[in-house]
Amino acid sequence: MRKGQYRFVAGFLLAPLALYLIFVIWPYLQTIGYSFTDWQGQSQTFGFVGLDNYKALFQDDVFLQAIWHNILFLVFIPVITILLALFFAFMVNAGGRGGAGGVQGVAGSRFYKIVYFFPQVLSLAILAVLFGAVYRSDGGGLLNGLLIKLHLVDGDSPIEWMNEPNMVLWCLMAVVVWHGVGFYLVLFSAAMQSIPKDIYEAALLDGASRSHTFFRVTLPLLWDTVQTAWVYLGIIAMDMFVLVSTMTQGTGYGGGPDHHSEVMANVMMRNFLYFGKSGYACAMGVVMLLLTLVLSVVTLRATRRERIEF
Repeated sequence: MRKGQYRFVAGFLLAPLALYLIFVIWPYLQTIGYSFTDWQGQSQTFGFVGLDNYKALFQDDVFLQAIWHNILFLVFIPVITILLALFFAFMVNAGGRGGAGGVQGVAGSRFYKIVYFFPQVLSLAILAVLFGAVYRSDGGGLLNGLLIKLHLVDGDSPIEWMNEPNMVLWCLMAVVVWHGVGFYLVLFSAAMQSIPKDIYEAALLDGASRSHTFFRVTLPLLWDTVQTAWVYLGIIAMDMFVLVSTMTQGTGYGGGPDHHSEVMANVMMRNFLYFGKSGYACAMGVVMLLLTLVLSVVTLRATRRERIEF
């Protein structure tokens, strides 16, 4: 490449790189710097406290409980979402019999793709309000109303879905899974459509069942896409701020009942904006960043396989 070509390419890269450094890298560096201070947010003066904020983090029972909740989300949200999305994607692309080459989706597969994708067009904030009505603890809530109609719940004592310590996390997980399945169904469907039909035809000729076709053919060829989906869902599981702060009750930004739905993001925002402990909140943000990076690397390495060409 000639010197003039280098200059041409560098000229195009300079502006995006400058914007990335200013609006992404610099805020990260600022946050790391503030995490070593007693900054209170609105004050322009602050003192250096060293590692005191980080030491306090690991003595904070609420934050430690929030880490545990994020770990539970990190395990269950990707697993459930990916399993459901893979199942539905397989059924709408290769779950039927007959058609060209003997492989097609189940009847009505085009309609199912549209219906499954509907939740993805709604933002998490809208979903939080929507499921707030679904989980209402009186007879007017959709879920309690349905159970009362089926005589599975007494109308005088409906289930307190968002106020039950043993239920609140599962209720939040259900919202995220319901929202995400449609998107990953489309993602996996696009990957499945790139698999040559000859491979499925050969499996059918050998007498393979649907389950054998899925586990022996579809899943190995989709592994790179599954790996990518796992990383993105893991990042979502490490946040959960919008849902927790909107759907749960507690002292500033949700987290109730009795801290049983706390996640790191809403504990951080409560300390930053509600209690004015901004330096302490920055230390939480740094821990969240490190955990997210470590978990992403571990996930990529743990799910790495030899690439299968077709």
